[in-house]
Amino acid sequence: MPKRKVVINIENVVASATLDQKIDLSAIMKVFRNVEYRPKQFPGLVFRLKRPKTATLIFASGKMVCTGSKSEQQARSAVKKVVRELQNNGIIILSKPKIVIQNIVASANLGGSIDLEEAVRRMENVMYEPEQFPGLIYRMEDPKVVMLLFASGKLVCTGAKNEQMVREAVEKLHKMLEEEGLIYYE
Repeated sequence: MPKRKVVINIENVVASATLDQKIDLSAIMKVFRNVEYRPKQFPGLVFRLKRPKTATLIFASGKMVCTGSKSEQQARSAVKKVVRELQNNGIIILSKPKIVIQNIVASANLGGSIDLEEAVRRMENVMYEPEQFPGLIYRMEDPKVVMLLFASGKLVCTGAKNEQMVREAVEKLHKMLEEEGLIYYE
């Protein structure tokens, strides 16, 4: 059986950033129309960008969390763009943000059907309760990610810290499913 090329789609990259200074969120609120800040409900200010389409939470502590980007590079660009926008509008930012990728969520289609019942018997670190959730939950040790695996051959990978980690994990899982005879191609 020829090895099939698996297409992986990055769905969301979450990056955190630190500015090492306090930020006046009320001042940002006065300057920008496109932000949301309701301190009684949530301590962070939401700063949305159209390009790249992301939402960045900014906290008074100078910490930031950016979600919604489709690549590591896009997440880094979004944080830098938010900082630039703040600076260009009179908000004093003293240093460059220290950016760390926290989580990457990706999806893929392995191109075949998977026998989840049999997979539970043969795989380690799995959880499968079809009455509660239709997917098998697989906790991979190396690379350290969590996979949601469906009978359709589709999967979701979460917990990766970089895109290479996602590729490695998906390829490793695919190879293991083929070696164990758990994936069937029509």
